[in-house]
Amino acid sequence: MIDSHCHLDHEPLLSNLNEVIKRSKDVGIKKILTICTTLDSFNKIKEIVKKDEIIYGTYGIHPHEAKNNKISCELIIKEIQDNQKIIGIGETGLDFYYNHSDKHDQIESLEKHIEASIELNIPLIIHSRSAENETLEIFKKYKKNNLKILMHCFTGTRKFAEQLLDMGTYFSASGIITFKNSVELQETFKFIPLEKILIETDSPFLAPEPKRGKKNEPSFVQYTAKKLALIKNISNDDLIKITSNNFNNLFS
Repeated sequence: MIDSHCHLDHEPLLSNLNEVIKRSKDVGIKKILTICTTLDSFNKIKEIVKKDEIIYGTYGIHPHEAKNNKISCELIIKEIQDNQKIIGIGETGLDFYYNHSDKHDQIESLEKHIEASIELNIPLIIHSRSAENETLEIFKKYKKNNLKILMHCFTGTRKFAEQLLDMGTYFSASGIITFKNSVELQETFKFIPLEKILIETDSPFLAPEPKRGKKNEPSFVQYTAKKLALIKNISNDDLIKITSNNFNNLFS
């Protein structure tokens, strides 16, 4: 299995990193991608990826943090080129539900991430909440550049998924698909082609059933995998093999 999105720089994961990695390996996790959200976050991630060969990282600014973490396309490119185990750009995107950062700042930040992704030809990890139309409009501006897009913790509508699939987008399922009230989301993932799906924890947030209410960690991705296998009506082994191949293809 591969946990395509977690936050190892957050507590309680950071202070228990050795145990978290051991439990991950014990359940069969082969890679963990720890996601950057702020400039300070990246300083921690540069050290975390050195802890074990299965850990990789990204560089980017979460839309919540766009107002306080001003970056340039050139800075993103430099940081990634200087760090061999940094393999993606993000988490970036638009969050017009909370609006912790001004919409203009979020859009400006997202476009800088996109430009760096085009220059480096590596994937974008996208957060999108209450901003489906705006996210699509920005992606369409760059459509000729064949963006490599991963919609992290996807909870969008089927219509949104259809439009994103036209751009070759990948979609990551989180523990949310295990929740009893996530019927519509489960139906959307039933529709999304298997070759476009990854799995993630978004730990320490969003622990899946039967661990809901606890602090999430990468080893819990096994429960999301089991639920997704049921949704797609395939064996758990096949689901794990396919989603792992998808990750390796996207982050080639």
